[in-house]
Amino acid sequence: MLFHSMTEADLDRVTAVTVDEPISWIPSDRYLDELAQGMYRPEWTWIAEDGGQVVGRALWWGQSRSEHPIALDCLHVDACVADRAAVAAELLTTSLKAFAEQGASKLPLYNLTLPYGWREDLAVAAALAWRRDAALAAGLTDEVERLRLEWTPDAGVPAGGGRLTFAEASDEEFLQVFRRIAVGSLDRETRRNLAAKGAEVAAREEMDFYLDCPGKREWWRLARTLEGEVAGLAIPSATPYNRNVGYLGVVPELRGRGYVDDVLAEITRVHAESGAELITATTDTGNAPMAAAFARAGYRTAQIRMIYSAPES
Repeated sequence: MLFHSMTEADLDRVTAVTVDEPISWIPSDRYLDELAQGMYRPEWTWIAEDGGQVVGRALWWGQSRSEHPIALDCLHVDACVADRAAVAAELLTTSLKAFAEQGASKLPLYNLTLPYGWREDLAVAAALAWRRDAALAAGLTDEVERLRLEWTPDAGVPAGGGRLTFAEASDEEFLQVFRRIAVGSLDRETRRNLAAKGAEVAAREEMDFYLDCPGKREWWRLARTLEGEVAGLAIPSATPYNRNVGYLGVVPELRGRGYVDDVLAEITRVHAESGAELITATTDTGNAPMAAAFARAGYRTAQIRMIYSAPES
C-alpha cells in the first residue's frame, strides 16, 4: 500500500471519496472551495492507495496564511479494508512525519465532530472507535472531549450584571491577565500548556493564537470592577466561518462571584450588535462551571468534538 500527498492527477479521485458513516466529513464542494482559498492544499491532502485505488484519505486544514496545517478535518478508510485502524494509523503517521520534516514546530491535531449524545448511537460509536485507535497509534494520544455550543439571536442577548466595566487595553496589559487567569483554570489545554511551558510562554502563545485569528484586535476588552480592579478579559473572536467566543476568564481571586456571566455577556453583546446570526463556542465537557455559564447565556450544545493531539514535550 502506498501513502503519499496528493498530486494534481489525484484530485478527481480524492473528491470522489464519500463517507457513509454518521460522523464529520468534508464534501467535495467544500473541499474544492477551500482548496482554492489555501485552507486545504495538495501537500496537506494525504491518500492511501492500494492497487491503483484510493482506499483512504486524510484532509489536513489550515488558515489561508498558515505555513503548516493546524488540524485534521476528515479521516476516512474504505470499509473494504480489513484493518481500517491500521491503515489510518499509517496514513496519519506518514503525513505527520512529513509535516515535522517540513518544519512544523507543533504537530496538527485531529478534530473530530460528533452529534450530541453520540454514546447512545452505536453507528457513531463504531465510526469513532477505529479513528480513535488510529489517532492514538499515530502518537496523537492526548484526548479531550469538548462541547460545541451555539448562540443565535432568538436566545436574546444576555444582560450584563452592571458590576464590571469593559475597555480596550495594551497588549502588555492583556498578556498580564492571560498569565493570571491561567492559574487554576479548568480548561484542559490551558492546564497542559501551563505545566509544560510555564506561565510566561503559555500566556504568550495563547495571546499570539488569538492575535492570529480572523477576529479583530479592537474587539478585545479588559474587565474591571467598579472600583477599578482588574477582573478578567473578554476576547470576542472569529473563525473563517463565523463569529465565536474566543477567550474569556476571571482572575483567581475574584472567581466564584458570577463575574464570568458578565464577561460572556459582553462578548455576546459585541457580536450581536454587529449583526452576528451565529456565535459559536467550545468548552471541555469536564469544565462544568463554564458549560453552565454558557447555558445561562442562551448557548445550546450543538455538537461534541473529540480532539486528539500530540503530548507537549
